[in-house]
Amino acid sequence: MTELKRFSLVKPNLQTRFHIDFDWWGQNDRNWRVDLFSFLCPEHQEAFAGVRDDNLIDWVDPETAEVQQVDGLQHILITHCAKQSRFIDDRTSLVESAFRLFLSNGNTPLTPVELADHLGRSPSVILQTLSGPRVYKGLRPCPEC
Repeated sequence: MTELKRFSLVKPNLQTRFHIDFDWWGQNDRNWRVDLFSFLCPEHQEAFAGVRDDNLIDWVDPETAEVQQVDGLQHILITHCAKQSRFIDDRTSLVESAFRLFLSNGNTPLTPVELADHLGRSPSVILQTLSGPRVYKGLRPCPEC
């Protein structure tokens, strides 16, 4: 039986934390790996060109020493490619910039105010965009935040 995620019916505000809901991609038959692959730096696009979709790697949490299996593509994107200086630039759209910011910060939830500080955009425009009826790139309120 499939478990449904239930989100709060409370309207998001400027203090609501958002994140990338990677489960959203699977639930909406989206191949998120295609988008993630396009964000890789040229070096890693070449390295991941022939890699299967379900490439899991062992990752050791540097704080807890706990070993977890994580998606290799997502891991290299977050730990290397998203740290490159040209990963987010002034010509990047709001949704794309927010998505890339979450990738570069390890998907740490942020409020529209915090997003605005990083992106140089209006917090109210960010809130309107991310809290509207359409979900862009899995950017959703973080239910456990």
